This record gives sequence, structure tokens and C-alpha cells, in this order.
Amino acid sequence: MKTRSVALLALAFPAGLFAQSAGNAANPITAAFTRSIGYESKNIQQAFDSIPESKFSYKPTPAQLTFGYIAQHVADDNYTFCDQFGDMKSNRSDKEKNTPDSVKATWPKETLVSQLKASFDFCDKAMAQLQDAKLADTVSLTYEGKTYKRSRVGMILGHALDLADHYSQLANYMRLNGMLPPTALPRKGGTA
Repeated sequence: MKTRSVALLALAFPAGLFAQSAGNAANPITAAFTRSIGYESKNIQQAFDSIPESKFSYKPTPAQLTFGYIAQHVADDNYTFCDQFGDMKSNRSDKEKNTPDSVKATWPKETLVSQLKASFDFCDKAMAQLQDAKLADTVSLTYEGKTYKRSRVGMILGHALDLADHYSQLANYMRLNGMLPPTALPRKGGTA
């Protein structure tokens, strides 16, 4: 636990300094997480927008997840994490909450991407509730019938890391299919 706290501080301190220089002196750590999560969210949304529907059943090996599965999984994860950021809670349909993941993974691209974007919109609103003073608060997370106690900052860090992990996964899948992930596209000025 002590190692995790030191690692979190090592990540948060430089991020907090950056956020202060960006103009949010009241909540520099929250601002740094918001910026990082926003960056990963944008990349994931752009990736899914560019992946053809015909590829949504693709997975590199039988043991890996399909693009469609990743889409529904990231949406579910977004709600799981972002429900812990404050008083605001998600309000998803029973169909979306109760349909097995393996079935949701086969839904049409339009449905999956729409639900994914709705989950990111919810997270944007949930992130707006955050304040550095409340990052140490303990929250209760119920997952697969078990309830866990976590710090709010642990949930935010988990969310940021989860998004980075899934974007990396998407980027690799895209490259295996001859597609460039959003972060590899040429930038303004001609550099990639």
C-alpha cells in the first residue's frame, strides 16, 4: 500500500504542477487527471469512429477480445469508475446494464459507439464534480456482488490507467488491420 501511495504521489506531483501552470490552482491534481482522461477518451472515440463495422468482430487470437467487446467493456468501465467521482450517478437502460457482455459485443457499431460516447459524456460531467480536497474520500464499489472500499483518487487513477490500457490495445489491433490509430496520424505541420 505504501509503494502504491508513493507511486501515486510521484505521478500526481508533476501532473499537479502542470495543472497549476495551466490555470487551475484550486484543484491541480483533479485538473491533471481531467486532462489525461480527456486525452485518452478522445483517442478511444476517434479510434472507434474510424474502425469499419466489418472489423468489430476482429480479434488477433481466439483468447483476445473483439473490437466490439472492447467498445462495450470500456463503456461499462466508464460507468463503474465515474459513478464513484461524486453524488451524480449514471442512469443506463436495463437492457444496457443487464445484457451479457458477450451479447452486447455483437451489437451494431452504431449502437456500441453511441453507448460508448454516452458513457464518456457522463464521465465528463462526473469529473466536473471532483475537487482535490475530496480525493482522499473513501467510496464503496460493488462489483460482481462484492463491495470494496477504495479511495476516490484510486478510482480516478484506475480510470485513467484503464483508458490508457484499452487505447493501447485498440492501437495494436488497428495496426494489425493496416489502420493508423489516432495518435499515429500526421499532425498539423506534417509530423506524426
